[in-house]
Amino acid sequence: MKKIRKAVIPAAGLGTRFLPQTKAMPKEMLPIIDKPVIQRIVENVVAAGVEDVIIVTGPQKRAIEDHFDRSYDLEERLIEQGKQAIADKLKEIANMANFIYVRQKGPYGNATPLLNVTHLIQDEPFFFFFADDFFMGEVPEAQQMLEVYQQTEAPVMSLVEVDPQDADKYGMVSIAEERENGVVKVGSILEKPGADNAPSNLASVSGYLLTPDILPFIQQRMLDAKGEHSLPVTLNALCEQREVFGKRIEGKYLDTGSHQGYAEALVEVALANEKLGPGFRDFLQERLKNGQ
Repeated sequence: MKKIRKAVIPAAGLGTRFLPQTKAMPKEMLPIIDKPVIQRIVENVVAAGVEDVIIVTGPQKRAIEDHFDRSYDLEERLIEQGKQAIADKLKEIANMANFIYVRQKGPYGNATPLLNVTHLIQDEPFFFFFADDFFMGEVPEAQQMLEVYQQTEAPVMSLVEVDPQDADKYGMVSIAEERENGVVKVGSILEKPGADNAPSNLASVSGYLLTPDILPFIQQRMLDAKGEHSLPVTLNALCEQREVFGKRIEGKYLDTGSHQGYAEALVEVALANEKLGPGFRDFLQERLKNGQ
């Protein structure tokens, strides 16, 4: 079984939901207290043993590259000010992995980033994670997926249970077979079907652990009903050829892709912070007590 050394993170979106904030700042760099969203995604895959992080970017995304690069002047200034610990933390960000950047080109759709990096993946299994949602939990999401892969040697997708009324927001999976420890064999993905048509209450979110046999399907540029190069459509084709599994991820799911979700993520991360949490919890309780 090959070690999973690579992860692909698409980061070419325009972030129009967060304009004007994202006019000059990549949406992937929106801060969750003291870290941008994309750093949390990178930390997730590095914890599972990833060495090469391939980020598929677009125009005005230079801030992502700068964030994961060394800033020698800033580090030296911090050391001069006696802030060695902060300087070391900045250095660690750049040393987490080998960072590779590819500009996105090709048809619109969430499978296009993979089309752009097939030459870098070649015949290796790899992670594919979006850069706006993540899980908080004791065991990193990527590690939970990796454990399923080590047992099955098959593709694995992250799953979360959602309210049936939210089935119009996610790709909902049909369950071909229940396994132990929150694992299911996936029959197919139905994109945003709504409550009446959802095949289950399990939504495909956050990311995937994919095997290289998906790449020929990616190169076929399969389109969805909107004419977009679709990863769910591609995965459905893969499901017809081989077993694909899903893992109910243990942890708190946070989606920063909307204003509501972003605000909730800020609150959840702040409350979990050892230094910030107690005072922030008191603040919230006081606000609620006063009906504000």
